[in-house]
Amino acid sequence: MRSLFALLFLASALIAMTGCTRITLAWADLEPNGDAATPPVLGSSEVTVPTPAQWQRERVPALRAAFEREVYGEMPDDYQVNVLERRLLAEAAYGGALYEYRLQGAITFGETVNETRPFYMNVLLPTGVDQPPIILMETFCPRWNTIPHEAVTKIDGMSDCTGNGPIAGLMRFVFGRYIATPPLEMILAQGYGVATIFPSEYVPDDSEAGLVALEALSNGHDGPRWGAIAAWAWGYSAMIDVLENDPATAQSAFISWGHSRYGKSALLAAAYDARVDMVIAHQSGTGGASLNREKRGESIAAITKTYPHWFSPNYADFAGREAEMTVDQHQLLALIAPRPVMLGNARRDVWSDPNGAFRAAQGADPVYALYGRAGLAQDRLDQWKPDADLAFWIRPGTHGVVEEDWPAFLEFLDAHKAQPSGVSTAAKH
Repeated sequence: MRSLFALLFLASALIAMTGCTRITLAWADLEPNGDAATPPVLGSSEVTVPTPAQWQRERVPALRAAFEREVYGEMPDDYQVNVLERRLLAEAAYGGALYEYRLQGAITFGETVNETRPFYMNVLLPTGVDQPPIILMETFCPRWNTIPHEAVTKIDGMSDCTGNGPIAGLMRFVFGRYIATPPLEMILAQGYGVATIFPSEYVPDDSEAGLVALEALSNGHDGPRWGAIAAWAWGYSAMIDVLENDPATAQSAFISWGHSRYGKSALLAAAYDARVDMVIAHQSGTGGASLNREKRGESIAAITKTYPHWFSPNYADFAGREAEMTVDQHQLLALIAPRPVMLGNARRDVWSDPNGAFRAAQGADPVYALYGRAGLAQDRLDQWKPDADLAFWIRPGTHGVVEEDWPAFLEFLDAHKAQPSGVSTAAKH
């Protein structure tokens, strides 16, 4: 019994350190409850439904400007990604070939070009699959934990969160079997490739060092300084820039995948970059898929206090004034339409507000309908429809990536055949 209490104490301490969830005995309701998402996704009046062309021409720029102003901060005016080095690390790893790219970004705000520090991308391509769909990953742990191959370059001074030590074991106990390393053999066996960066290599996930890096990369900006969520969203586009210029992946479909804070970035990346063909945003919560109004779980006040580097400084000003915001997260989902989006959730993860994420999906439906797509195909949180364009997954348990999650992710990708969508209605940012 004493060892059980000690384990629970250590688990609570780990959760407190990460700050990404809260222990709770509450369960998320499986029936959605609360008012419909506002403001109306199509504009002040939805009586006159615009055409897709009007949506792209009129509403998309206005919504993006509002999200930059009120939530994420200003996005770059332009950027480039330079490949400093490309290496084949292993011809046979996890059922595929393992590559490594050393990259550097040049981020433009106004007339000012700001260079990132060099960072790495590792890529696994399944054997015998031509132009495989690529799952783009940003995870809590460094690349050498996501793809734990001895040849992957490690960065001095960055902590390791796998292995056999007590902290690594506790992390898996609290956040799930796949929190650090996804089931790579399973993914490659089903014909998918994996590309991963650790975004802390160019913008650290730290309230002090992160803000220093963000200020350095946003010299020349006119609006509110971009936050780490936006800078990490740029990382998905940077991966695509490299992969679409590589003959082995030039015609691949690209899926932005992220859990928790990186689920927020995965959604934002797709909202700005039409080359993201599908999204899997798992437990993305506040600032991700969950509505800001009628908030349950993590509030704007809580998230901006704990993570002052994640968002535009203006986001914190809306704490307690959420109804005054001109946008909400259903409109972020709508910016991704008509591309398929999967929203992952857990019943005990009330902190990430599954109810708010479901109501956001309902609120985005009119834009999917605008494109002739069904959007959300369920009226309860537990009616899993992997072939829906807005697919909502909820399982028992808490915040993390567990054994049940990856089969559901792959079922969603298989249902949509993970092909390039051909959507050309929004350019990369």
